[in-house]
Amino acid sequence: YHEQGIASAIITPLVAHEELLGVMEIVSKKPGELNSINANKLQDILPFLVDSLRRSKEEKENLLELLIQSECTSIHPSVHWRFRKEAERVLKLQQNGQMANFREVVFEDVYPLFGQMDIKGSSDARNEATKKDLVLQLKLVHKIIEKIHVIEPLPIYEQLSFSIKEYRQEIKETLEVDTEQRVLSFLQEEIIPLYRHLENKNDQLKELIQGYYDEIDPQKGFVYQHRKDYDDSVALVNRTLASILDRKQNDAQGMYSHYYERFKTDGVEHNMYIGESITKELSFNKIYLYNLRLWQLQVMCEMENSFYQLKHNLPVPMEVASMILVFSNSLSLRFRMDEKRFDVDGTYNARYEVVKKRVDKAYIKNTEERITQPGKITVVYSQTEDEKEYFGYIKFLQSKKYLGADVEVLELEDLQGVTGLKALRVNVLYKDSTEDKKYYTYDDLMETLR
Repeated sequence: YHEQGIASAIITPLVAHEELLGVMEIVSKKPGELNSINANKLQDILPFLVDSLRRSKEEKENLLELLIQSECTSIHPSVHWRFRKEAERVLKLQQNGQMANFREVVFEDVYPLFGQMDIKGSSDARNEATKKDLVLQLKLVHKIIEKIHVIEPLPIYEQLSFSIKEYRQEIKETLEVDTEQRVLSFLQEEIIPLYRHLENKNDQLKELIQGYYDEIDPQKGFVYQHRKDYDDSVALVNRTLASILDRKQNDAQGMYSHYYERFKTDGVEHNMYIGESITKELSFNKIYLYNLRLWQLQVMCEMENSFYQLKHNLPVPMEVASMILVFSNSLSLRFRMDEKRFDVDGTYNARYEVVKKRVDKAYIKNTEERITQPGKITVVYSQTEDEKEYFGYIKFLQSKKYLGADVEVLELEDLQGVTGLKALRVNVLYKDSTEDKKYYTYDDLMETLR
């Protein structure tokens, strides 16, 4: 205060229920202007200040809780009413002195929709990026060890050089599950302690070793160049696709309320469930299911186009493959209280989950070709009625220039416990830019890029 030219001050705590909410400071540059006389007058307004501060703090806490609930739980707004109803039941019983717990929330007779856009060959791309980073780091280490050996010719440096060559050869031939960990352990346990010892011996060695540290990511503790490019590419793809899907979902909810959840992995996948039990009103008709299926197919076409506008700017080249799984029968959706997530209920319904997890890796029957391919949307189904339905959607979207004329009807290989699956596979039409009125197939686009 003295340094700021303050000559008099009143400092008073703001307290509610023995909790310090804050401290009020009133200052003046005139000596004696703030004194015990006008300080006593503050007693009349302090309760109002404390009450205002308390309300402000409570409002902030409430907003924080709302934010946490909206961002960090699986309770979608479309089903929130059902949880609120259950909470009201529990609260009423507890207020009457009865024991009550939250019962599992089940939505009967709902129709599922599943779709995904998967980054093709993501595991191979990640492994390749890891190999490049490990080789680059070992090259840096080897270069320094050889220079150290010239300055200080000890046999141990030859042995270290030999170990580095062995690791590089192993990485070049095959990247095992534990290879990365063993290489990093070798660097951490044998190389880094040596560097700490040598960098204090002379300035030349210190400069060499500092050059190595300059190439190391300070947060990761290892070379993180190619893996960063890969991770940044995946994150950009996921963020772009998820934002489109979420934005379009707001429109779809306006058509008819349904449950929706979305996950980011190496790509983006989404689940939707629609049915009478999810809405409060008795208004469900299958026309809303058909509308949502058409909406899903159309949005995935738009996501495909957004990806191909984006792919030119990716640090690592990537492809995506799109798939929709059609499940004809309704099922039960149960919220697992222990896991805080929704899951299908019942043995028969579990078949849907089995197909969902395995179908994108399936092959066309009697071939070595994957059912999902870049540049095409694959619709997997089992019933003839579904085939006719989606042929209608495809024909409609062909007229809208979303889809091309190349439509295939394919049989899938048998999955474990699941047989008789078929697929429609249709090529997507791409616009080269927002101004360009021409449409391209995937092959045309690839030829243009080449």
